[in-house]
Amino acid sequence: MRVFDNFATGLESNLAPHAGRIEIVRGDLRDGDAVAGATRGVTYVLHLGALGSVPRSVEDPKTSNDVNINGTLNVLVAARDAGVQRVVFSSSSSVYGANTEIPKRVGMATDPVSPYAVTKQAAESYTRVFWRVYGLETVALRYFNVFGENQRPDSAYAAVIPKFMRWAMRGEALEIHGDGLQSRDFTYVDNVVSANLLAATVDGVAGEVFNIACGGSYTLIEIVEALERALGRPLERRHLESRAGDVKKSLADIGPAIDRLGYRVLVDFDSGLSRTWDSFRQRHAA
Repeated sequence: MRVFDNFATGLESNLAPHAGRIEIVRGDLRDGDAVAGATRGVTYVLHLGALGSVPRSVEDPKTSNDVNINGTLNVLVAARDAGVQRVVFSSSSSVYGANTEIPKRVGMATDPVSPYAVTKQAAESYTRVFWRVYGLETVALRYFNVFGENQRPDSAYAAVIPKFMRWAMRGEALEIHGDGLQSRDFTYVDNVVSANLLAATVDGVAGEVFNIACGGSYTLIEIVEALERALGRPLERRHLESRAGDVKKSLADIGPAIDRLGYRVLVDFDSGLSRTWDSFRQRHAA
């Protein structure tokens, strides 16, 4: 198994438990030659590399474009030239954007409201074209708000759950943009890992797109209340202005993933949040 990463947003130390079983190649998705070198001799490519965060993309759309679109094109060209069997692309629920229909169904109109969402939609289109034009098998998975252990809280662009947990452990006010009633289909990381393995190996799904989520929806206020129950005390909240590019409600239709991929929700939201909190608390104590 080979991991290609520049570790701009992740930590190489997270891979330490797998030392000896994986090969780590340091490189940037924008470097086509480096991507090609890392792809040679590979059967499946799980393309999770991207510059995440809606706010980051609003501040710097060009870099998001370069990494997420041009980087994905480099991956697809390299996979095509290396004779890779299939590429699984990590897309995002953000592509649905301003479409208010609930639940979000693959096939419904997409309406991106952030540069990040635009990059994911464009990259999805590239995956379908490479299947149709070059015969490179591709599958795109639209993740819904992934969370879990080892997710970094120490960035201005960190996801909401690790940021909330960090503030809670420090006794700081939890910053909530808007009224906190925006809802998300938060998806524990184990479910995403399972979906990737299925998407790489299940027959007859090349060129398709699937939602990967838990099929439930929780508001930010409900996340805060869950942390309050875990801590046994109330948490201070500080409401800020809503952010540009934020979507109000999100809930996934995961039926096609269940039917076509054999996908199952292995860890539900409550169990995943409990596991994440326990891990976060242990690391904080250490």
